[in-house]
Amino acid sequence: MKFETKAIHTGQGPDPTTGATITPIYQTSTFTHEALGKHKGYEYTRTGNPTRTALEQCLAALENGKHGLCYASGLAATANVLCLLKAGDEVLAGDNLYGGTVRLFDRVFSNFNLKFIYVDGRDPKNFEKKVTEKTKLIWIETPTNPLLRLIDINAVSKIARKNKILLAVDNTFLSPYFQKPLEHGADISHHSTTKYLGGHSDVVGGAVIINNDELYQKLKFYQNAVGAIPSPFDSWLVLRGVKTLAIRMKKHEENAMKIAEFLAQHKKVKSVNYPGLKSHPQYELAKKQMSGFGGMISFEVHGGKNAAKKLIESTKLFSLAESLGGVESLIGYPLTMTHAGIPDEHKKALGITESLIRISVGIEDVEDLIKDLRQALQ
Repeated sequence: MKFETKAIHTGQGPDPTTGATITPIYQTSTFTHEALGKHKGYEYTRTGNPTRTALEQCLAALENGKHGLCYASGLAATANVLCLLKAGDEVLAGDNLYGGTVRLFDRVFSNFNLKFIYVDGRDPKNFEKKVTEKTKLIWIETPTNPLLRLIDINAVSKIARKNKILLAVDNTFLSPYFQKPLEHGADISHHSTTKYLGGHSDVVGGAVIINNDELYQKLKFYQNAVGAIPSPFDSWLVLRGVKTLAIRMKKHEENAMKIAEFLAQHKKVKSVNYPGLKSHPQYELAKKQMSGFGGMISFEVHGGKNAAKKLIESTKLFSLAESLGGVESLIGYPLTMTHAGIPDEHKKALGITESLIRISVGIEDVEDLIKDLRQALQ
């Protein structure tokens, strides 16, 4: 089946009890057994729930993966992956990550004697240089948040396989529609389902997709043991969102390309970060690794912090808000919002400056969005 068909049908056959066309919300905490040791596949909703199962099966299919596991948030999914490690292990990570991921690494799991080492992922050799016998996981985002830098998944996967290291890729910025990390050699594809998969800014969730049966069993155990799972209703909301993922992603990208081109030509814009622009230093890798460029853009304005603040507070259609990937357009200030928890020296070294703005381009009429940005820049 093609992507659009999988999104609507995989894991979502008619309900066997009633024939309901849409997967029901099985809003129950427990399930009645027919007899001791005999049940219908479900015992307790933390362990498994039919609505969540439908979502997990659907997401796995969209990534062309074998297994899917869903969680209460993207960070809960990240934490579950880290449960695979033990004290003394090391994690190599790209140096430009979502601020919440860095916070989880450095201020939570580092307390359990896990070591996190950050490298510039644009050159895969930087990972190879830092590999030791203690390295057990490589964690990357591509494109990165908020600078839209790319990492060659295939190249990093070869380094990981050579050294028997797991590779996890946060695929949130592109969704399975534009990128499938497992097909490029990753062991784990990670998502905040809050973003493009849900698509309507009304639910929080996370997911990981994998192919390896043994790895799946380990993560399934931790999913149940730790218990950070989505409710049946949250699972249903994401499942509903996924049905329109393909058509939404096409529109996000179409709008983002036009807005990126507009910004690149504006005299008050210093620079634009968008993989779909030929001026992007990794444009060729983007075409090779991704089937589309997504709906996220970051850019710098002339005039520093005051100019950025004025622009952000002057938009009418772009809402000043955290998050991304919804049908509505959002604007944010990474320095004090998504990446507030990262040390100032780290942000400065990366290029997260006082003049950097991030936008999540929605699916409104693009001329209205450009008009809004034009007046805000003015």
